[in-house]
Amino acid sequence: MSDLARLERRLHQAVERYERVEARLASATDGAEIVRLGQEHAELRPLIDAVAALNAERKNVADLEALALSGDAEMAGLAKAELKDASGRLDDLERVVLGHLAPKDRDESASAILEVRAGTGGEEAALFAGDLLRMYQRYAGRHGWKFELEDISETGIGGVKEAVASVTGNGVFGRLKFESGVHRVQRVPETEAGGRIHTSAATVAVLPQPEGDVDIVIDDKDIRIDTMRASGAGGQHVNKTDSAVRITHIPSGIVVISQLKSQHQNRAQAMMMLRTKLYDAERERQASARAAERKGQIGSGDRSERIRTYNFPQGRVTDHRINLTVYNLPEVIDGALDPILDALAAEDQARKLAALEDEA
Repeated sequence: MSDLARLERRLHQAVERYERVEARLASATDGAEIVRLGQEHAELRPLIDAVAALNAERKNVADLEALALSGDAEMAGLAKAELKDASGRLDDLERVVLGHLAPKDRDESASAILEVRAGTGGEEAALFAGDLLRMYQRYAGRHGWKFELEDISETGIGGVKEAVASVTGNGVFGRLKFESGVHRVQRVPETEAGGRIHTSAATVAVLPQPEGDVDIVIDDKDIRIDTMRASGAGGQHVNKTDSAVRITHIPSGIVVISQLKSQHQNRAQAMMMLRTKLYDAERERQASARAAERKGQIGSGDRSERIRTYNFPQGRVTDHRINLTVYNLPEVIDGALDPILDALAAEDQARKLAALEDEA
């Protein structure tokens, strides 16, 4: 029995729910209800379309199987030849349906805050952190996302001690959530005269920006706002004006800084970053309470664990969570992350589907 057969009951429930939503949407008059039903209708529609295509292909396969067993030798031969292709299409459609059925992260479509920090390895770690920051900037560009630096602390030779960027677009967190963790690099540093290979590291954190309907309450009495002279990138201007804004959330101790815009823009951006961090902290708290198995979960697991190694001498990139190795390191550093992220997403989906089967 296929994975899909074990989940037929859930598919039937989804189709019934879609039909009820569609019927109610046709008669609803309350504006808020229409909006809510419209959103649910749009979310369910791709699954319903995929199920319809699957059922049509199932009928086609059944018809071809009947023809293959018929007494007409010519028709049976044609049916057998077509049956192989139809069975392949059926497998593909089953995977599509399963993909729609797998539970989605509620923040899948959200924008994100990206944080990159140099880890162990001194100046080489800072140089590698800069490489990662540029890698994500190029990846964002490939997908048409808006990439804005909010804060950056650089070293004298072009490295990055730490940087914070907002990445805005549809589905940003759903893709970049797999990047949270420790990234390790093995290469001969620019500062190494003897040609020895060094191992350094940088950490990446990806936080979902809360959607507009998420209620993150920040009381004025719980925050302290300081203005200061900016010290990051931006030329001479940042050294002449007290435009940088630092906000401290007193109850949690969370501190955010924005220093690359005007004071008014920095304040608004810092508040957005604070909401994002408080939202992420609440997500982490709820996830920890829900399941101890979260430690091994791809995409929202322990950020202290090493997730990927970039080996420059061998030109390879290895993702340790799924034992995937690719030998196109220059392309990956240039932003070609999709093959790795696709594999991580597939593994994440398989894990979620396995959990669904256990519940069924």
